[in-house]
Order: sequence, then C-alpha cells, then structure tokens
Amino acid sequence: MQRHDPDPDPLLHERTHLSRSRAALRAMREDVESLDIKDVTANWVNAAVLQRQIDDRIKALADLSHTPLFFGRLDYLHAPGADLAEGAEGERFYIGRRHVHDADGDPMVIDWRAPVSQPFYRASKKDPLDVGLRRRFGYTGGELTAYEDEHLTDPTESSQTSKLLQAEIERPRVGPMRDIVATIQPEQDEIVRSGLSGSVCVQGGPGTGKTAVGLHRVAYLLYAHRDRLARTGTLVIGPNRSFLHYIEQVLPALGELEVKQATVDDLVTAGIEVRGTDPAESAVVKGDARMAEVLRRAVRSHVTTPTEPLVVVRGSRRWRVPAYELAEIVDELRARDIRYGAAREALPQRIAHTVLVRMEQAGEAPDDRVQDAVARNAAVKAAVKTIWPPVDPAKLVLRLLNDPDFLAAHAEGVLTADEQKTILSEKPARSVKSAKWSAADAVLIDEASDLVTRTHSLGHVVLDEAQDLSPMQYRAVGRRCTTGSATVLGDLAQGTTPWATASWAEALRHLGKGEAVVEELTAGFRVPREVIAYASKLLPSISPGLAPVESVRETPGSLSVRESSDPDADVVAACVESLAHEGSIGLIAADPRIPALAAALEAAGLPCLAPGEETTAASRLTLVPASLAKGLEYDYVVLDDPATLVAAEPDERTGLRRLYVALTRAVSGLTVIHGNPLPPQLA
Repeated sequence: MQRHDPDPDPLLHERTHLSRSRAALRAMREDVESLDIKDVTANWVNAAVLQRQIDDRIKALADLSHTPLFFGRLDYLHAPGADLAEGAEGERFYIGRRHVHDADGDPMVIDWRAPVSQPFYRASKKDPLDVGLRRRFGYTGGELTAYEDEHLTDPTESSQTSKLLQAEIERPRVGPMRDIVATIQPEQDEIVRSGLSGSVCVQGGPGTGKTAVGLHRVAYLLYAHRDRLARTGTLVIGPNRSFLHYIEQVLPALGELEVKQATVDDLVTAGIEVRGTDPAESAVVKGDARMAEVLRRAVRSHVTTPTEPLVVVRGSRRWRVPAYELAEIVDELRARDIRYGAAREALPQRIAHTVLVRMEQAGEAPDDRVQDAVARNAAVKAAVKTIWPPVDPAKLVLRLLNDPDFLAAHAEGVLTADEQKTILSEKPARSVKSAKWSAADAVLIDEASDLVTRTHSLGHVVLDEAQDLSPMQYRAVGRRCTTGSATVLGDLAQGTTPWATASWAEALRHLGKGEAVVEELTAGFRVPREVIAYASKLLPSISPGLAPVESVRETPGSLSVRESSDPDADVVAACVESLAHEGSIGLIAADPRIPALAAALEAAGLPCLAPGEETTAASRLTLVPASLAKGLEYDYVVLDDPATLVAAEPDERTGLRRLYVALTRAVSGLTVIHGNPLPPQLA
C-alpha cells in the first residue's frame, strides 16, 4: 500500500509536522495558563468556577508523550463542502485525539470526532467519500516511525489489510485500558456517532470492542453536544471497581475529564451500609420487577381517607372544610399517580385553596400570601400528617422484609406465598442502622425513594456488562436517564448471575428504553481465532442461537490445553512461561482457589497484583478471581482448572458462562491447566 509521496522524504515531512503540532499544542496550553481572571470575575464564587474551568482546560491540553498526537491523514480530492463543479483543490487533514491549531488559528490536527474526520473510519475502495489518500502512522515509544498509504481512488491498487492497524490492535497491554481511536472499524464508528436523542444497545461477544465503543460514544457525544451534556451530566456504570479502574484513563486520554464513573451499588447505597448477602433464590425474587408493584402498594398504603372535617381559624373567623371535600382532594391526588412526596407537598396547598374559595364567597379578597399562610396553618399541617404521613424508604423496606403480614397485604396476587417467605428476614432487625442490608435490599430502597421523590436524571448513561443486572437494577439505572439517553453494552453469553437477563428486549423494557436500537458486533479484534473458537464450544449450552464471534486475528499456537498431575506447580510454570513474552499476564482461577495459588506464586518468588492494581513493566502478573475477570483483558492468560471454576458457581449454566468469560480474556495466548477432566463441552 505504500506509494510514492510528492514529498522527497515523507517520513521526515510527517515527523516535522508532528514536532510543529506538539509545539502548537504547547502554545495553546501556555495561552490558557497565562490567563488572568482577576478583573473579569464579580465575586469569589465566579472566580472559583472559572478557575476550575481553566484548570480542566489545561489538563485537557496535556501532551502525553507516549500517546500519538495524530494517527492518520486524509487527503481530500476537493475541499470538504465545496462545490465540486468549481474544481476546488483538495485539502489535507491530520486526524488525532484532539484539535490543535497554530498561532493563526489554522488547524494542524483535527479532532477524530469532527465530521471531516469521519471518512478516516468509513471510506473504502467502493465508497472513497472523496478521499484520494488515507495514511496511517506507526509509532514506537511516542516517536513516529512508519506510515502506510491507501489510494482509495486508484483502480490499480487492490484493497489490503493494514499491517499498522493490525499491529496497533495487537500491541501488548500494560497498564489501564487505552483508547481505540486509531483502530475504530466502520461498524463501530456507526454506533459511536449515533445521535444523543436515541438509546443504543450493543450486543458484542468477547473482543468485539463493545466497551471501547461505548466509551468513545460518550467522547463523541460530549464533542457534538457539549453544552447540553455539561448541564445534564454523563455517567459510565461498570460491574465493579476493578473494571472501572481499568477503563478510567480512556476518556481523560481523549481530553474528557467530566464523566463520572460508578457501579450500580454506588448509585443505590447512598446512606445505606451493605453488610449482608442474600441466598441466590432470595436475591432473584428481590430483583424481580414485580417488587416494584409491591413497593408501590406499600408506599400508597400510608394514605388514609379523611373521616373528620377540618377547621381553620384565622383571626376571629373559622373556616370549615367537610370530610367529604377533603376526601375528594385526596382521591384526586391519588388518581394523578404522582410521586408520594410531590402529592404530600401539594395537599396543604389544595386544602388552602378550598379555604380561599370560602373566603372569596364570604366577600374577602385573599391573595397568594394568604393561601400560603393557610397551608402553613397548624390545623392543616396536622391534617396532612394524618392523611398523607411522611414515608421513610428504608423503614418501609425494612418493614416489608421483617413483617409477614405487612408483606402479605401488599404482595397479594403479585408474589406467591413461597416467594414471600423467601425474602422475609430470618432474624428481623430492630432498626435501619442495625439491619444487615444486602445489595438487593439497597436497590429496593432506591426504588422506594423514587416513589417518594423523583430521582435526578442525567443526559446520558453508559451501562456496561449490562447482561448481569436484575430487572430492579435496570429500573435503578433507567431512572437515572429518564429524560436522557443510554448506551447499553453487554453479551448475553457472559451473563453470570442467577438473574441474568434472557433477552435485550426484556432488559431494555425494564430500563425504560424499549425503543432502543439493538446493534450486534460479531467481528472480533482482540481474542485470537483459535482461542475464541475453543470458547465458542460453550455457546450451545450457555446461550443457544447466539452467533459466535468471528475473529479477524489468526495467531497459530495461541491456545495450549494441558492436563496436569500437579496443577499448582504447572500453573506457576505456565505463568513463568507467559512472563517470557511482552505484555500483561492474567492468572484466572475459581474464587476458592485464589489463596492456594497466591501461596504457590509467593513460594516461587513470583509477585502478583490484584485486579484493579495497575500493571507496570516491572510487575505484569495479576491473580484474578473468576468473579472479577469480566471486562478485563490480558496479553497472556493462564486458566486454572475449568471444572473447578464451573463447580464454584450455583448452577452449571452460570458456571459455564463464567468459564466462557475466563477463556476469552486473552489477547495473544491462552494456556489452560487442568487436573480434573474438562467439562464435556470442551472435551
């Protein structure tokens, strides 16, 4: 693909442009650093806000020495947007992670998210999109060392696989997850650039890049809708802290610093300490969407129909509101089905309005101030407290889980008697503080809280590893984006919880995004073909009908399956063997096996990290419990005894799904060590 370039020394020319671009970026940063805000802020609050914005801008303009400033070049046949009939000359654009301009404001690097950059990902020989030349750059240690050209409108040049693109995909992984702006594929780019107003669900098998696609979509949306999302906020939700730590540098590397990250547990445990766990059967019932109706009934049960009239005394006058009129007000508020807290706030005003009508009928001329005063009247407050008392969400859930009669009254026709018995606490807690709340309990409290007071909605939410959520967890996430959109990422075959979703249609319905478009990524860029084919033997048992991933990477010798009579020693030996290669090493094992393997590694003098601890050139081996492996990736993986891993889960399907996850964490090579017979699906 390399062709003659009009420059006498193309590589020198491109290196010179890189040097000038870095100098321009440094000048942009220095301009921001030199800003003096003393005379442009009215008070210390404005000054603090502006200074924070300046600090963020300085961080966004950082020149990361080992991150290429640009990775591609487009030579257009005509100036973009020009009338082609006028014969306008073409333009050249360098495509990078952020915009860089020179002292005159002329662009030296174009942000990869800009419309003019899109053909870098979409143009082809069949549809060149007015691009004559697409050039990719290769880097070594931050230095530009190679380039590769495609002449998209040259009929004599055949399409070829980019060696630089392949090398970038296969580059060893040390440290946190990195961005993929240089390697985004056309089908990925289509999802990345989909609009803010619509929600998208991405079904993607191992190595298809679904997590990277979701993060890059956030970066694109922040570029295209920055003002709107600055007001409404964005959030990335991951399955656990280790996963979030692994992905946390992707968006900052693209200049995006304001995106929050959290787990579902982080969202729902505000003010609640999770100290307990549920048996699987109890957690499944608590996570069932039917619990939302039980909670709704329980909350509404606190409202009582008035049976006594209300008398409001103002000065020498007494104003009487009969019980039937109070009941009509209450019935109207009930019928509107607004949130419990909002209705409770509206009730005193509705009562006060009724009193004002009587005042007007008596010849008085009350105004809004009088209505507010009546609403604050002691008699009105007392009536509201009796009719529509305050509800504490945690106390409500505690009562449901501790009081069989209260639960039965509100679960009638919703939960069976056995299901009710399953979720009742064996040892009822005396108070909210003493209760040993489980993660599923916290989700119930969050649901109850939303029934009382509306949950704040964000502009966009990314939900990764979404297949593992319960219906009630989907509802918890969905209410964080009721007025915004969502990007849902996951793989049905990797559902490893007893409540894992059976279909994306069902999950999206619980999320409140039933209209979301479901996209499927089937081209694998991470897992070698040999490894993914081996793991795909499990698909008929764990997710029938799901298309296997077709890996574009053929890596002979990437899979080794070894029977062992001394598994601990052979696992250690396999780790030593893997450490002879470049990149990160993950030793994945069933959770109960972790202490024994940690001791074996220590005895062999092999230090290891825990998931979430950042790998470095000096420390590249991570010991990974199978329960935390999801979403992580390593250059080389050593997998300890698949049969033990499967047996550690509550049922065979969940165990086989956990095994599927573990088998597909490798980027370059997988070694399976087994002392027990392999599961029959792999034999």
